[in-house]
Amino acid sequence: MRSIKPGRGPSALSAAGSAIAILFGIFWTVMAFSITRNSPLPIAGVIFPLFGIVFVLFGIIQLVYNLKNTVSEDRFSLMDITEAGTEIDPFEKRFGNPKHADDTSIESRLKKLDDLRDSGLITPSEHAAKRKALIDEI
Repeated sequence: MRSIKPGRGPSALSAAGSAIAILFGIFWTVMAFSITRNSPLPIAGVIFPLFGIVFVLFGIIQLVYNLKNTVSEDRFSLMDITEAGTEIDPFEKRFGNPKHADDTSIESRLKKLDDLRDSGLITPSEHAAKRKALIDEI
């Protein structure tokens, strides 16, 4: 399995953008509280400042995520590239073709491996090595 990870430069820029979003959220919250303090609709004094608080929370989460990807060696992966059969797609398993989901089971993979050996497409030593690798996955 291979992973595609974001670069440190784009992660640093995203972290800077997250910091700006946090500052905007704080500014929004302070302004919303001061503007809606004497509002005839009490709900306005809650909803508008709450938007700023939520904005700040999301900004903090994004800041932490992007800073980790900027400075850490073990960065988050954007995408994982897997070989066929190494991982079943949960969406396909749940909603897709049930036959297709079973094609990646160890049992079906061992049967396919036996068929390849029986048809002469792989050597007995290749069969033994791959069989051992499949069994080791269990």
